[in-house]
Amino acid sequence: MRRWNGWGNSNNHYPLKPSGLAFVQQRLGRAEPLPDAEMTAVVAKVPASRLPEHPGVDTHPEIRLRHARGQSLPDWLAMRSGEFERFPDGVATPASSEDVRELLDWALEQGITVIPYGGGTSVAGHINPPESDEPVLTLSLAGMDQLIDLDTESQIATFGAGTPGPMVEQQLNERGYMLGHFPQSWELSTIGGWVASRSSGQQSMRYGRIEQMFAGGRVETPKGTLIIPTMPASSAGPDLREIILGSEGRMGVITEVKVRVTPLPETESFQVAFAPDWETGKELVRKMTQAKIPLSMLRLSNAEETRTHLMLAGHEKLVGILHRYLGVRGCGESKCMITFGVTGDKSPARHVLSQARKRIRQAGGVMVGTLLGKKWEESRFRSPYLRHGLWEHGYVVDTFETAVDWNRVTSAVETMEKAVRDNAGDGEQVHVFTHLSHLYSQGSSIYTTYVFRCSDSYEKTLARWRVLKEAASNAIVASGGTISHQHGVGRDHAPWLHYEKGELGMAVLDRLVNHFDPQHRLNPGCLIENAPRTIR
Repeated sequence: MRRWNGWGNSNNHYPLKPSGLAFVQQRLGRAEPLPDAEMTAVVAKVPASRLPEHPGVDTHPEIRLRHARGQSLPDWLAMRSGEFERFPDGVATPASSEDVRELLDWALEQGITVIPYGGGTSVAGHINPPESDEPVLTLSLAGMDQLIDLDTESQIATFGAGTPGPMVEQQLNERGYMLGHFPQSWELSTIGGWVASRSSGQQSMRYGRIEQMFAGGRVETPKGTLIIPTMPASSAGPDLREIILGSEGRMGVITEVKVRVTPLPETESFQVAFAPDWETGKELVRKMTQAKIPLSMLRLSNAEETRTHLMLAGHEKLVGILHRYLGVRGCGESKCMITFGVTGDKSPARHVLSQARKRIRQAGGVMVGTLLGKKWEESRFRSPYLRHGLWEHGYVVDTFETAVDWNRVTSAVETMEKAVRDNAGDGEQVHVFTHLSHLYSQGSSIYTTYVFRCSDSYEKTLARWRVLKEAASNAIVASGGTISHQHGVGRDHAPWLHYEKGELGMAVLDRLVNHFDPQHRLNPGCLIENAPRTIR
């Protein structure tokens, strides 16, 4: 069963290994965990619903609790402490686009605020009920989780927007196809949520980001139903898909998603290599990307992330042997791990692997084969569970991410990591590490993880996070980066959106929201702060 106060299913538990705990303690000092609230006590705090009765709306306290928060660090602290602050007044789980239309019309008629809800995996405050005198309805798409149609001639699949990642791939794989969108949240996140937040998957070098996959679909807006037809290309004005991509529930509820799919590949492997230092590794992966070597994924960990991952793995003897071997080959303390995927038909895949190996050797790197690659593949969706393992010992982990042009990558990494380390306060240390996870000819995404000790209360821990989050976000925009490459804007990132869009761009977004939802009943406060309300 899904956890009510954390990530994933309750039977999935990945505790911190002894060597990993010792490593974190050595970096940050010993920590004391904060007490966790009991679910029964939190359920008892859920207030009476303010919604009028509707046969499709569930107002029981537990389901409202389970849909009250996402997976950001403030959400985590709220769930673990039991101080949720606000709950939706009810949860509806429609089974079709027509059901969504009926519920949306009813909510608008009754003056109800509506929050579209996919997999509940938001780490940017997308799905939290706003403070409001009006009742709030969470509209869960979990009942719309099926493959509706597969056009094998055009390779277009139509899904209900609430279909989670594993069900997307399972239903396609059974027919010999795949989508290939694998965000870290893949276990729980949904295809509609990927579109709404402009998601990026781990193998985007081969399959593309969600904007390359999204072919069309259906959106129920306060103004009516928007149908986006599928076309291979068009020059007929601005692309309506681009209006819905990244709209984060402000303009309508995505109910059906049409995506471009591909046949299953003949072969796939994940390989690991090491570069002697960061600059060598960065230049290597940049040149491999700009040479358009058709890898399915390519990522570079900086030296601290490389060290951390090897220590958290827990295989001390094997890691020791690896360190000695790499040291002899010229990859010492500054070594940086490169992970890449080779996917496709067998003969081209062999050629791609040969190209990658040649470039790595020429740069002074060392290939270590598929063993570590298989370990990465086995644990590729487990990283969110790291928060549980650290929390049990009194540590907090969070992430932030951006994307910049290649000429700013190194300076941006240094600036962002320094901003976090310098703002812990009270003499506290922060353990910070980074990788480049999605690479483009123009530049790269930057994904940074940071760990710090819990304070002696939830309030102080949240306050420390807010300082670190603001420092990191300010460093991102100062470095010329986007406030989000893959997590979306939500409420947490909204204060920094104007740095990227500018005054005129923000005005366009305001107008779009006002056009589709003039009363601002859909997810108010998400994406755009304090957008003007137009009452008809």
